[in-house]
Amino acid sequence: MTDPLTADVPAAELVSTLAASGLTVATAESLTAGLLCATIAGVPGASAVLRGGLVVYATDLKHRLAGVDEEVLATQGPVAASTAEQLAVGARSRCGADWGVGLTGVAGPDSQDGHPVGVVFLGLAGPAHTEVMRCELAGDRWAIRIGAARLAVRELLRCLRRPPDSEESKD
Repeated sequence: MTDPLTADVPAAELVSTLAASGLTVATAESLTAGLLCATIAGVPGASAVLRGGLVVYATDLKHRLAGVDEEVLATQGPVAASTAEQLAVGARSRCGADWGVGLTGVAGPDSQDGHPVGVVFLGLAGPAHTEVMRCELAGDRWAIRIGAARLAVRELLRCLRRPPDSEESKD
C-alpha cells in the first residue's frame, strides 16, 4: 500500500538507481527527524542501499553524532548551509555510505535564528561531489517536513543521474 504522505516521492526510483550503481546512502536529519530515512526504508529492497541515518534534532547532537564543527554551530547556527553540508559529510563518513544527505531547517510554527518558517538547507555529499542548496517551502510543519524529504530524494536522484565528467559535477 502506498503511503499517502509520501505518495509522490520517487523513493523507489532512488533505491533502484542506487542499487543499479552499487551505491549506498545515509542521512543526518534535523527538521525531518528521520522522515527521509524512513521514506527510503519504506521501499522494498532498500536494505541493499540504505546504510542508516542519524536523527540530530538537538543542536549538540549535530556535533556529537554527525560531526558538525562546534564553531560552525556557534557562529552560523544549526540552520545554515554549512551545517547542512557538514551533516551530509558526517552521515556519509560515520555511516560508511557512498552518499550522505543532510537536512536542517525551520518547520515552524515560529522562526528560528532569523530564518523564517519553511527555510530548508539540503546538503549532499558524494564520492566526488558536495553541494548545498537553500529552499523555501510552504505549509504547516508536516508539509514542510514532507517537502524537505521529497526535495532530498529528487536532488539526490539528480546528482546520481549527472554524467561523471559534467562541469556541474566539479567542486
